Amino acid sequence: MYVADSRAGAPAPASADGAVRPPAGRRRAAVAPTVLALGTVSLITDVSSEMVTAVLPLYLVAGLGLSPLGFGLLDGVYNGFSALVRLLGGHVADRGGGRHKTVACLGYGISGLCKPLLLLAHSLTPIGLVLAADRTGKGLRTAPRDALISLSSTPESRGRAFGVHRAMDTAGALLGPLVAFWILRLTVDGYDAVFTVSFCVAAVGVLVLVLFVPGGRAAPPADDGPRPTLRGAMGLLRERDLRRIALCALLLGLATVSDSFVYLLLQRRLGVPDRWFALLPLGTAAAFLLLAVPAGRLADRVGRWRIFLAGHGALLAAYALLLTSWHGSALPYAVLVLHGAFYAATDGVLMAAASDSVPEALRSSGLALVQTGQALARFACSLAFGALWTVWGDRAALTASALALAGCAAFSFTLRPKGTA
Repeated sequence: MYVADSRAGAPAPASADGAVRPPAGRRRAAVAPTVLALGTVSLITDVSSEMVTAVLPLYLVAGLGLSPLGFGLLDGVYNGFSALVRLLGGHVADRGGGRHKTVACLGYGISGLCKPLLLLAHSLTPIGLVLAADRTGKGLRTAPRDALISLSSTPESRGRAFGVHRAMDTAGALLGPLVAFWILRLTVDGYDAVFTVSFCVAAVGVLVLVLFVPGGRAAPPADDGPRPTLRGAMGLLRERDLRRIALCALLLGLATVSDSFVYLLLQRRLGVPDRWFALLPLGTAAAFLLLAVPAGRLADRVGRWRIFLAGHGALLAAYALLLTSWHGSALPYAVLVLHGAFYAATDGVLMAAASDSVPEALRSSGLALVQTGQALARFACSLAFGALWTVWGDRAALTASALALAGCAAFSFTLRPKGTA
């Protein structure tokens, strides 16, 4: 097991509703030091990433004059290209008794080095290549990082552990747009300054990961247990529960409009000036930050699948508000709170649910399978939404996405894994 593993004794059994509860009289386990250290790394890294993400839609559409279809292509690359390397990152991390920290360091380093390259890219092709490289880094690091969180947490507190990590991660997402907004206000050549500062912050995050996150090694698999091979990883899909979780994540991802499009829709509905655009992600990040830990704890108590689907209900409500004729001053706050609630109830909760169905020797590979399907689906959604917007307009594109999300959520409820609520 890992050096920072806080587990003691046998894991608590799961209840009939899919929640995991500790035995009577047992004190609730604290969040493991590894989770807190990884949360700090993610906080710093997200400051760097969200600085770029906050200004990228406006930089590409208003600054470089890309069409919605062109932006949809790049946004799909930015959010979906990591799917091509997530399985590789998960497999390499599981090999050799667990190389999770090493692979995570490589991923964080690649993403950090891509930030200054945006200074040199001024057309669709080079920007696409830089974003693809950046997402390659994200794809390499995500599954090993989540495996470290899962392996260092007790089963009954796994939802809370992911909630704490996502809350710290989102604190960085909250600070990133603020820093980008401040830089744009104070500098003449604002975009170049944002990309430069983003690189410096990313370097600090990698340094913290190297110095403060325990390396650790996973326990070797039992003689009759699964082996960390590619065949073993793909064989996980023969397990009914994990297969259903991966399928539902894929289907719901096909109807999940990317954050950037949500912010562009809000800007068009309300006529938000360009200089304030970078602040829109703050609403999502603030709601995510406040709700991530409560959502994780609630998922541990009442069932992770129930909370996961409730999160998609919040996203559907946000779509509905964007489709109404309401133009009140409370509209952006309501949409962004619902958007943040969606992430709080789905991001870490999905990984906690998947962890329950994956053996320790293949934990990183199993989580990567679920993440890969979801990332590929969101890549396809970005392309489709951008194309529909270009051909039919933003309202028709969002209507189609809302109908698809409602249908996929209903199907996912009927297909929920055995033993979940």
